Amino acid sequence: MLTPVKCAWQGIIGLLTLCAVLAAPEEKKLDYKSPVVGAGLFSDKLGMMDKEREEYAINLATYAGNQIADAKGAPAALAQARRLLALSLHLAPRNRKAVVMNYQLERGILPLKVEGDYSAEVLARLLLTRGQLLMKQSSEEDVLLGRCFIEVAAEMDARNEDAVYASELLRLDRNKVSWEKLTDVKPVSPSAADLPTNERP
Repeated sequence: MLTPVKCAWQGIIGLLTLCAVLAAPEEKKLDYKSPVVGAGLFSDKLGMMDKEREEYAINLATYAGNQIADAKGAPAALAQARRLLALSLHLAPRNRKAVVMNYQLERGILPLKVEGDYSAEVLARLLLTRGQLLMKQSSEEDVLLGRCFIEVAAEMDARNEDAVYASELLRLDRNKVSWEKLTDVKPVSPSAADLPTNERP
């Protein structure tokens, strides 16, 4: 009499275990494509010191990672992170935070939320102020980075009316950033003049 009861309980336990396994949510693969930045758009002529470039790269990457962690890898957060990491890598191609996060995201590893140097609101104000200063320079590189900073500031804190207004003016003046130029840099083929003599056509 005990044996059939024992067998029945074992069957029920096995069935419940199978149901739990089948019901467990599948770990979804992150829809993330690593940005292609090439040699970087910003040269040594950019109006920022190397240390400042590194600091902005770290803070942009940290913000991007925290947004992904909060959104649990939602496509919108990943798309924003791709742009921010591209900007970080253009500013500082060897920045540890940006390089590591980009590598991990490409392999489907969600970043952990970490404490940043600034809140999103403070970082947005810093980006706006720095962006406006860069926009006053004559160099194309400075102006491009200034536009990037202003647009990112408005995205980070849509309650910051100054950032939103500055970003909207760029849109109205048709000066919005074409982010593909930062995220999908086309490889530059060397011209015939750059090739060694024996390789020229």
